[in-house]
Amino acid sequence: MPTAIAVTSADMALPAQDERTMPAVVLRDLDRRPLEQTLTELHALTEQYGYLVVVCSQATPEPVVRRLHTLRSLLESDRVAVFRPELPPLGIAVLARQLRQLASCDLSPGVLASAGRLLTHYIHAGAVLGSVARLDRVPVGLKTHARSWVPGSQFAVVAHPEPQLVRVAPGARLKGPEFGTWMLIAKGQLQSDWLAGLAEEWTAHALRETPLPSESPRWWGTGRLIEFCSHLADLSVLYQLVTSVRQSTCHWCGLDVIGDRCVFCSATPPLHEPPAPRALERRTPA
Repeated sequence: MPTAIAVTSADMALPAQDERTMPAVVLRDLDRRPLEQTLTELHALTEQYGYLVVVCSQATPEPVVRRLHTLRSLLESDRVAVFRPELPPLGIAVLARQLRQLASCDLSPGVLASAGRLLTHYIHAGAVLGSVARLDRVPVGLKTHARSWVPGSQFAVVAHPEPQLVRVAPGARLKGPEFGTWMLIAKGQLQSDWLAGLAEEWTAHALRETPLPSESPRWWGTGRLIEFCSHLADLSVLYQLVTSVRQSTCHWCGLDVIGDRCVFCSATPPLHEPPAPRALERRTPA
């Protein structure tokens, strides 16, 4: 069975990108249900799939994250990975779907899990905001902060892969990907036509819409937003990216991985210090 890709709420399980995309496992209400019930559920998933990768954002409520780590500890298993990259919620949902696409391929659990760290580099995630007064994910200057109190002001922000912030106005630009992508948008309590121009400027193949994740207002500091994410959607491209990276074996759990950290056991390669130079032997002249 393919490795299962899990999310912590239904709004993070985006519709399938193609017919091969595996369905997401939705771990609903982890912090509200009895511990024994959630433990039974997680145990059943590991027995069914072998390995489980839970993808969640930095805005996922702490009680949910604590429950995840508690369950993993009680299972005493390295077959459950909790992956929380520095992406906004819509970017997290996109990444989870990319991993669901790759789960249908011949990738081992360790390679699939660590592919998430690789694919984050190809995701451009941001939002159009009605206010940056409570934004703490991207540096906000004092002048920009003051402008956010002006009625009708809007700001375009890229949080990943590198922070950018501009006031929405004619000629405002954001640096985008240098490769072909698809753009996904999720509307909150804000209206703006500016994103259509951004999609054209970034030469996105298509612009699609999805409901706003419930974690987005917490992540961005406001509900007056339209979140966007530019990403790779073609399975063959994703697969080529992942398989072109050199694989190694985790020295701790033995899984094949890519990169410098195993997502399941969190082990990094041991440091091999060079041997100390041997002291030169003193020789007495004959």
